[in-house]
Amino acid sequence: MKITILGCGGSAGVPMIGGDEGAGTGLWGVCDPANRRNHRLRSSVVIEHEGFRLLVDSGPDLRQQMLANGLTHVDAVFYTHAHSDHIGGLDELRAINRVIGRPLPLLASADVLAELRQRFDYAFRPWEGGTFYRPSFDVQEIPDYGPIKVGPLEGHVFPQRHGWITSLGVRFGPFAYCTDVESFPERSQVLLHDLSCWVVGCFQRGEHPSHGWLGRVLEWRQQFRPSHTVLTHMGPDMDYDMLRKELPDDVRPAWDGMELSV
Repeated sequence: MKITILGCGGSAGVPMIGGDEGAGTGLWGVCDPANRRNHRLRSSVVIEHEGFRLLVDSGPDLRQQMLANGLTHVDAVFYTHAHSDHIGGLDELRAINRVIGRPLPLLASADVLAELRQRFDYAFRPWEGGTFYRPSFDVQEIPDYGPIKVGPLEGHVFPQRHGWITSLGVRFGPFAYCTDVESFPERSQVLLHDLSCWVVGCFQRGEHPSHGWLGRVLEWRQQFRPSHTVLTHMGPDMDYDMLRKELPDDVRPAWDGMELSV
């Protein structure tokens, strides 16, 4: 299984438009702009297995991410939740329709589908053949906890607390992807043991009401003991080189374009 990190930034990316006025920092925060691994687009990954590609979330940077990673298409898209930094590039998926010549399988929970239909109603009208002047989907509603099968990928989805809403994590074999999470219900924790690679959201150093932070993620590492932990959804106080110096050898910050083999 191959995982490509299309983007590992928070909702505003790095650099941030206007900087963080509340913290009194500039566009880059403490991140060194000379290090390309601090240039972060919005969080998304592609999971590839036996030639099948599953896109997890389509943020507003999707076109740029696909081109940067030499990806011409994906075979399905899965949505973790309906925040704009994870769904804002949905319209870009019409380019994928043109490549594959059919509606794209789209997997999401009932709540997320309701939000997508409201915000992108034109994309969910039945496809009547012909050209793809708008996206077209083969919609598959999934539970917030239970088995999932898409192409050759078989795994499990599970709920995560993300502030005031629920997001979904996903596990395929010894790999799990958990972005936008600040805590896990007990039934979800069961699925986070015995992982070879865990990509998990870690927005900042200090505590946050809706995202994992550095101290909490390191506590999760001790609790679940994955072989390797990769940090994603990082904000402007998460400088790559600083993190590499501080973190244990089995914990790494992601970068846009990072490839993982599981």
